[in-house]
Amino acid sequence: MQNNTASINKGYLYGIVSVAVLGGLLFGYDTAVISGAEKGLQAYFLGANGFQYSDFMHGLTCSSALIGCVIGALISGWMANGWGRKRTLFVAGLLFLVSALGSAQPGFPFLMQHGPSMALLVSFNIYRIIGGMGVGLASAICPMYIGEIAPADKRGQLVSWNQFAIIFGQLVVYFVNFLILGSHENPLIESVGKGLSQVLPGSDPWTIAVGWRYMFASEAIVAALFTVLVCFVPESPRYLAIKGRDSRALDVLTRINGNATAQSILKDIKETVSERRERLFAYGWLVVFIGVMLSVFQQVVGINAVLYYAPRIFGDMGMTNPMFNTVMMGVVNILFTLVAIFTVERWGRKPLLITGSLGMAVGAFGVALTFGAEGLQLVTMLSIMLYSASFMFSWGPICWVLISEIFPNTIRGAAVAIAVAAQWIFNFAVSSTFVPMFNIQTPSDPNFGHWFTYGLYGLMCIVAAVFVWRLVPETKGKTLEEMSRMWKKAKNNRL
Repeated sequence: MQNNTASINKGYLYGIVSVAVLGGLLFGYDTAVISGAEKGLQAYFLGANGFQYSDFMHGLTCSSALIGCVIGALISGWMANGWGRKRTLFVAGLLFLVSALGSAQPGFPFLMQHGPSMALLVSFNIYRIIGGMGVGLASAICPMYIGEIAPADKRGQLVSWNQFAIIFGQLVVYFVNFLILGSHENPLIESVGKGLSQVLPGSDPWTIAVGWRYMFASEAIVAALFTVLVCFVPESPRYLAIKGRDSRALDVLTRINGNATAQSILKDIKETVSERRERLFAYGWLVVFIGVMLSVFQQVVGINAVLYYAPRIFGDMGMTNPMFNTVMMGVVNILFTLVAIFTVERWGRKPLLITGSLGMAVGAFGVALTFGAEGLQLVTMLSIMLYSASFMFSWGPICWVLISEIFPNTIRGAAVAIAVAAQWIFNFAVSSTFVPMFNIQTPSDPNFGHWFTYGLYGLMCIVAAVFVWRLVPETKGKTLEEMSRMWKKAKNNRL
């Protein structure tokens, strides 16, 4: 059933969504803050006397937040179903706040001694894992909450704003890191073999001692704002209806959609929630498989390897100001995310995903063929921009739209938790293998790792396009309850 657009209280609806997408902004901010801070952080721990800080340890430290992301995603379904969407978002905000302050001052409150140590490194990673748990919760619950609040004909656009907020959060932190660095420079670090690196003489001591701390601490401002504001948004009407709180659900639906439409929506919700409860495969295995694979493909196309290591990649390309180039890539990402926001309800989900997959494939193969080639730096740069931009109008926002809407009401919490956990597991796999793959050299080809890595990502983009074409249903304009009936019918037809 479609909503009467004229009856929608847009101010109230957009106000709620604006608070929810702050969780997306924190998601982007927290995952990208490491890109500007990691060199200063590496140089700081390379100065430890009690242990050798290896490249492997640095890779784990840069990726440790992803461990928390998996944990947060796995418990998100249990928390969303037991505590509600709103309370879960509040907990996520607290986790972001604790992580931001703790990562900046990892010695607090037990290790107040000065200087790098193994205990301080462990403490830092614990704080990053706490922040990752906030990311895992926000990544699952923010699009779910928006999807359950939004009218059917605005759901794709409003959930896409969450992806815009993620990319905007990344752009903001790129810019904040750029401003914090100011006239200072990232430390000069070189490999000395056997998985070890050293800080070169002349490296800026301020960046090593202080700069990375300011970068992590800057997140606390947004985290505190989100934690306070989420207290003032309503609970999801779908969650309220599932819990039998029909009068409260009707109040929320009425304030958003108007009384007549709210009554009809609540009736549809009650019909679907009364059919089955809690069985993950109540609607068959295919819907869960498609949701999980959407998450997997969003990661194996390789985009987060670029987002997390952008300054290093641009530096390896010979760019004179890698941080500036990273900011410019963030601007391009923002612009192409807007393409998805303003076309998802007109063109549909599948066309955007397939087009984006093919655009990413062209960009990835372009990088594979030109990276490191003398005189082709501009072609490499344009290929990276095409690769990133194609993701931003397709797999970036549309994957979250589909995850928020494709699952039936009664299994949504558990199914979203599994899909998002799979996403973070493959995010960790991609981001942790990027540097080793990228640095592979053979006696006959010192650039083997460059073309192999991006060639692999390009191949995954093509496989992703085929997957969407063959298996993913178009969900444009359908209510969440209509999709529940669609999957029920599909299961019955297979029996």
